[in-house]
Amino acid sequence: MNALAPWPYPRWIAHRGAGRLAPENTLAAFRLGAAHGWRMFECDAKLSADGVVFLLHDASLERTTNGRGIAGEQAWSQLSQLDAGSWHSRQYAGEPIPTLEALARWCIANGHLLNIEIKPTPGTEEATGRAVAGLAARLWHGQSVPPLLTSFQPLALSGAREVAPQLPRGLLLDQLHEGWLETAQQLGCGALVCNHALWDATLVASARQAGLRTLSYTVNDEWAAERLLQLDTDGIISDRVELFCPAG
Repeated sequence: MNALAPWPYPRWIAHRGAGRLAPENTLAAFRLGAAHGWRMFECDAKLSADGVVFLLHDASLERTTNGRGIAGEQAWSQLSQLDAGSWHSRQYAGEPIPTLEALARWCIANGHLLNIEIKPTPGTEEATGRAVAGLAARLWHGQSVPPLLTSFQPLALSGAREVAPQLPRGLLLDQLHEGWLETAQQLGCGALVCNHALWDATLVASARQAGLRTLSYTVNDEWAAERLLQLDTDGIISDRVELFCPAG
């Protein structure tokens, strides 16, 4: 059995800032999540065509901005002008897409922690992992708790490991494919982040025997959260910042 490394992160993590209460992956969302008492957040990071790391979940811009096309194929000068708030509500009209650096500086200044999901545009997996890890290593240099880097893409985690091996990594899984444990171990991951429905006592035990922390996404119902608490998993990523009490 591999010993579990120290885990400095809280159990409760706010998904994309404040879940659905504010436009996801905007600074307004993270501020709202913090106002509800959450102290760790999850975000999605990808690369612009000219190498700027910015926050966006989808490959395309249509769902959460007034832009069109593949986000990673556009320069930051274009992306920075987009409205990433009006799709959610008039209250947030004009809210811009933030850079990872802007979010990092806000988190560090306020003592908040961050889970950065590396969300590469298809075909840029390794380059995005390297860029995110390099930027994170620079911005969090000297901080007591670094960000947790996660991804569904092994190539992105491999790139991150090459650039900043000291930053903790987690493998995201939507289903348990053959060889998942070997992949996590080869990438030097310290955590497994699964669709919450995958976790049971056997999987928790297997992960812990391998020295992996156990995190879940996206947990929005009380019964699901209670089940994960009974399994004593390490992290719960949720949209429901208004429902769950992260201090409880």
